[in-house]
Amino acid sequence: MSDSLEEKVEKIAIVGARIVPIEGEVLEVGTVLIEGGVVRGIVEGIDLDLDGFRSIDASGKWVLPGFIDAHTHVGIHEEANGWAGNDTNEMTDPVTAHVRALDAIDPYDLAFKDAIEGGVLVVNVNPGSGNPIGGQTVALRCFGKIIDDMVLRQPSGLKSALGENPKRVYGEKKQTPSTRLGTAAVIREAFIKAQNYERNKVRAEADSSVDKGFDRDLKLESLSMVLKREIPWRQHSHRADDIMTAVRIAEEFGYELVIDHGTEAYLVAERLAERNIPVIIGPLFTSRSKVELRNRSLRNPGRLASKGVTIALTTDHPVVPIHFLVYEAALAVKEGLDPDAALRAITINPAKILGIDDRVGSIELGKDADICVWSGNPLDVMQRVELAFSLGRQIYSYDYGKAQGVFAEL
Repeated sequence: MSDSLEEKVEKIAIVGARIVPIEGEVLEVGTVLIEGGVVRGIVEGIDLDLDGFRSIDASGKWVLPGFIDAHTHVGIHEEANGWAGNDTNEMTDPVTAHVRALDAIDPYDLAFKDAIEGGVLVVNVNPGSGNPIGGQTVALRCFGKIIDDMVLRQPSGLKSALGENPKRVYGEKKQTPSTRLGTAAVIREAFIKAQNYERNKVRAEADSSVDKGFDRDLKLESLSMVLKREIPWRQHSHRADDIMTAVRIAEEFGYELVIDHGTEAYLVAERLAERNIPVIIGPLFTSRSKVELRNRSLRNPGRLASKGVTIALTTDHPVVPIHFLVYEAALAVKEGLDPDAALRAITINPAKILGIDDRVGSIELGKDADICVWSGNPLDVMQRVELAFSLGRQIYSYDYGKAQGVFAEL
């Protein structure tokens, strides 16, 4: 927590709400105590000694952890800035494992405020899917003015793409890869180079007779992090055959795999469940704009969850506006997804996938106080966020008189 934010954190008691902690029992009437930017208490009832706490009457409201979208382009594909604000894809080389989404994020992108108004307090920002290997992702909070202070995990994964996108991009350039088999070959070749790089690095460090430094390679260092299972491999793949190619390559090299999009993942759900491979599914509010989306359906999250696959939902912002994340969850429930599973898919599941569940994704003692007070059940599309807290600081409130949200000063 930055010094400037610490100075603005106070002791807060959110009193009388229905508390949905995600991990743990729901309290129909309870109080959440926030102190020092973290959750200090989750107590049933309202008759408490709150001396020193600012008490917020939340009677009849719902309190939940801030939502998390684990696959977005917030800040690197900016709202209302056209080509000047689009830094999503570095499509000059099929392998750009060394580029970092962190280096292109504008914290003043309008989408960050949209996210907060929709209850989304944490996002994972990905490079795009034009390259077979696209670059490093970053998990960060949605409130702040300096990106470095907003970061929760950097890098949080390495983005890769199979299927139509790299095939189209490099096929039009008349260079490899212009086919699915070429894309898989590019990925394998990159990992082989990374293995050789690590082996040579170990030899150089062990050879005391060699009085020279080892030449670093940022691309291969990034890939080595995946091979060492320090970060997951984030595999853009829609079609079932592409998903199984992702599984095949992951098993060859032994890294942690996450399927992004997973439009046809339900067709191979049993295989994914057996291997504990999570799916960040979506976006769900789109037309079938390309062949890979022929089987897109709001029923697919429920189909995956029923087979035991860990799922998270994504807007893929700006493909779908970031504040519609909870509406995707609501409509997935309408089409068969269990309501509890839907809430987990936008809270604790993405937190676990991103490796930040020790801090966010649920309301638990000692976790960061990233919390939203809703007017009612967030799966009811008529409800709204009334208050939002990030690291215990109130960052947002809804003014019913003016019919607009009010944000704290950055």
